[in-house]
Amino acid sequence: MNDSMQGTLLIVDDTPANVSVLYDFLTANDFKVLVAQDGKRAIQKVKYAQPDLVLLDIMMPGIDGFETCKILKADENTKEIPIIFMTALADTLDKVKGFKLGAADYITKPFQHEEVLARVNTQLKFSNLKKQLQTRTIELEKSNLELDAFARSVAHDLKNPVNAIVGYSEILTEDCSVNSRPDEEIIDTVHMVNKAGKKMINIIESLLLLAGVNKQTNVPIKPLNMQDIVDQVTQRLSYMIKEYQADIVLPDNWLVAKGYAPWIEEIWVNYMTNGMKYGGKPPRLELGSTQEDDMIRFWILDNGEGISEDAELFTPFTRLHTGDLEGHGLGLSIVKQIIDKLGGKVGVETRKGCGFYFTLPNI
Repeated sequence: MNDSMQGTLLIVDDTPANVSVLYDFLTANDFKVLVAQDGKRAIQKVKYAQPDLVLLDIMMPGIDGFETCKILKADENTKEIPIIFMTALADTLDKVKGFKLGAADYITKPFQHEEVLARVNTQLKFSNLKKQLQTRTIELEKSNLELDAFARSVAHDLKNPVNAIVGYSEILTEDCSVNSRPDEEIIDTVHMVNKAGKKMINIIESLLLLAGVNKQTNVPIKPLNMQDIVDQVTQRLSYMIKEYQADIVLPDNWLVAKGYAPWIEEIWVNYMTNGMKYGGKPPRLELGSTQEDDMIRFWILDNGEGISEDAELFTPFTRLHTGDLEGHGLGLSIVKQIIDKLGGKVGVETRKGCGFYFTLPNI
């Protein structure tokens, strides 16, 4: 027999003839076979021997097979060990009960050797694959944590020098502007450096925000004062609103939903920034809220050319771009992760222009 199919089996049966038949056959097929004559001894042997699989008779004195299975599946140290019930009963209800208790399979008496071998090998293969998957999952989780820590560390390390580049470029711009004969090419180059630096800062801040969202599991969920949040956003984006000569239309009243204000502020920053970049010239942004069953939909509509509702914009590193403008592909992905954590949904819809929305639970 192939080495990958070998393992330790525990036969639990109070009938010596049944045990003898299975013991001889399975041993001949290179399995290590242990034996227990009742449920109590079976539970003890499983705990200290940790077999790869248990062949468990249903009808036994004292603790029967059903109760034995229930006890083993309730124990953290034994619940993953596959159990195959052995029964002479043809009653479907007993088989269903066994599966509900956590059994992996069943075989009926009198035993057919090839059937027993096939079912045992199938369950051992499945169990081994499950163990490999669990091991791989743990490794991936560890790698993700390490990658997340690395990304945050690099982002923090980059932020200060990039801020310095932006600051120095602004100083150079001022120096050039007061020069009696400024070099236009130099001024244009400095402007490009300044613009690139600000873009780098946005990417770094997006990475830090993404890392923060992934890391935080519990945030204080409270009723949101959306007017205050949007006012904060318009102040943050005042330079951009002025640059694009954007018209921001706000509702007289906002419906109230539950959420985490700092994250919601970042969503509006992202949505409004995209609206100004890709809207009309000049852009007109209309914001509002509507009731949807037990959720509140918050939306923004711009006067741009529109975008396909089928576009996978909320996938990481999928870029929203129009003409020469292009983003770094993180913003909308972060929006989705934030709203997923807050129990809502995100999406895009096309009406007269391009509309993005997110939903949050009603108070």
